[in-house]
Amino acid sequence: MIGLSALVGLGAVSCGQVKRGEYAKGSGTIFCDDGFKNILDEEIDVFEFSYPGSSIIPFYVSEQEAIDTLLSDGSDAIIVTRELTKDQREYMKTKFKKIVRTHCIAVDAVALIANKDNNVTTLSMQEIGDILNGKITKWSQLAGNDTATIKLVFDNAGSSTVSYMREKFLPEGRKMSDNPNAYAQKNNASVFDIVKKDRDALGIISVSWLGDDLSAARKVPVDKRYEDYKNENDTVATNLTTEVSIIKVSNPTQDNDFNPVAYKPYQVYINSGEYPLFRKVYMITTAPKSSVVNSFYMFVTGFAGQKIISKTGILPYHMNARVVELK
Repeated sequence: MIGLSALVGLGAVSCGQVKRGEYAKGSGTIFCDDGFKNILDEEIDVFEFSYPGSSIIPFYVSEQEAIDTLLSDGSDAIIVTRELTKDQREYMKTKFKKIVRTHCIAVDAVALIANKDNNVTTLSMQEIGDILNGKITKWSQLAGNDTATIKLVFDNAGSSTVSYMREKFLPEGRKMSDNPNAYAQKNNASVFDIVKKDRDALGIISVSWLGDDLSAARKVPVDKRYEDYKNENDTVATNLTTEVSIIKVSNPTQDNDFNPVAYKPYQVYINSGEYPLFRKVYMITTAPKSSVVNSFYMFVTGFAGQKIISKTGILPYHMNARVVELK
């Protein structure tokens, strides 16, 4: 890991004053929750191709570590699922003379995944809560005669995905790891691999790890990808992976007339709110306007950066979803 002083130095490199609409050269860092690694890797690849001489170094950490790094002035940019508080923004202004800028870049969904041989394909929000709280422990309590224990698998305990599910379903003060059948992993990739192999595993993962459209795109040379991203044609991710079973989720409440219909986390259902497990994703920066990190911030929040997000399976904040027929 690069030391804190080195990180600050990297974030400060640029070529002097940059005029509006121009991009700075140099190096900078960004700290990002692991759940959005696939997105950020592609954003950086295309940005660095588009602007030679510019380099962004990513660090994939827990959401809290990303926020703490920004607040200690260890990096000028982070990607997380919550905004800084008023006190935190004021602290950055007073302590470091830095202005915090925040931009919602996407609406992400938390997906539940199971092994392809598992018979359970649909869960209600009530059932998800009961699993997390330890009230439902066997697959047979959900469907079929399989009496095996549900192995709840999620990424590291400090991730935004875990924080979201804890706040959504668990009593205050309780942790996901309090469930004796819950197993924390290093990252989303580990969760995905375990579920592929273990019939009894139920994984909790960011839906950006499940989109086949971005996986296919990354096999194309970066110059061709860049040409596609900058063209203003209507592009939306339509394919989620078939390597695991992606659980449909229902949320019958009084607000929707107790509608029992369950939905997969496709972009159109995230956009409509019919898929209930969604949250906003923010890019937060304190970078000077003449820095390479600010140039990257402008790229991610601009048209090409938003179009890249549209291929990941989550919803870009500034592009409209459309209904497509899925074969």
